[in-house]
Amino acid sequence: MNENSSENNWFASWFDSPFYHKLYANRDLKEAELFIQNLVKYLDLKQHQKVLDLACGKGRHAFFLSKFGLDVTGLDLAPTSISEAQSNFVNKGLKFDVHDMREVYKNEKFDFIFNLFTSFGYFDQESDNLKVLNSINEMLHPKGTLVIDFMNAQKVTQELVLEETKTMENTVFNIKRSFSGKHIFKQINFEDKAETYSFTERVQALFLGDFKHLLEQANFELIAIFGDYNLNNFDENNSPRLILIAKKR
Repeated sequence: MNENSSENNWFASWFDSPFYHKLYANRDLKEAELFIQNLVKYLDLKQHQKVLDLACGKGRHAFFLSKFGLDVTGLDLAPTSISEAQSNFVNKGLKFDVHDMREVYKNEKFDFIFNLFTSFGYFDQESDNLKVLNSINEMLHPKGTLVIDFMNAQKVTQELVLEETKTMENTVFNIKRSFSGKHIFKQINFEDKAETYSFTERVQALFLGDFKHLLEQANFELIAIFGDYNLNNFDENNSPRLILIAKKR
C-alpha cells in the first residue's frame, strides 16, 4: 500500500501525482475565465503589466491572464503541473517555472500577484503562511496588489460532505472529509492496477479574521473582500468563496 498521509509536505507528492490530475480533471475553464475577466476589469489591469500566478497548477488562470496582453509568470511546486502548463499554454507573454511559494522568485518584481483556487494554507505552521505573504510582499512593486481566492471556511465547515465516491477514468476514489478545528482533511483512497493508494489533503481552515491578521503582519492593506467569482459582496454564511484584494504598504 502506498500511503502519503503523514508527511508534512503532503502537497509536494500528491499535487505531482498522476492520480491528483485524474481526480481533478474536470476543472471548470469557463468559470476560471469569467473570474479572470472580472478581476482584470475590477483591478484595471493594463497591457504589459507584470503578473504572477502563484501556485498556478496547470496554468489555466495564467493562460486567461495572458490573453489580456499581460506579462504573466506561473509558478508551482509540482513539476508535472508545470510541464503540462508549458506544453499547453506557453506563449510570448506567458512563462512557467517550478517554485516553492514560501521563497522569493529570483529578483523579479510584479505589479499584481494572484493566489487562486484555495492555493494557500497547506502548511502546519502559521509561520509558513507568513513566509508566503512576506515573499509576495517582497516580489511586488511598491503599491502592488495581491489577490487571494480561498474557500469560505465558515460555509465549508458548516456544510462538510463527510463521505463521497467519485469515478474518474475508471478509477474509483473513496473520499472522506473531516474538520479538526484547525484543518480540513480529505482522505482519498483508491486502487490502481491491484495497488492500493491513500493520500490525505490537509488545508488550514482560515477565516476572514485569520487573513486580516496575517495580511497586517505582512504589511498589506486589505482594500476589498468578495464572496464569489462575480465579485459580489462577501457573506460569511452563504458565499462560496473568500476573495481578498490587498495592497502592499
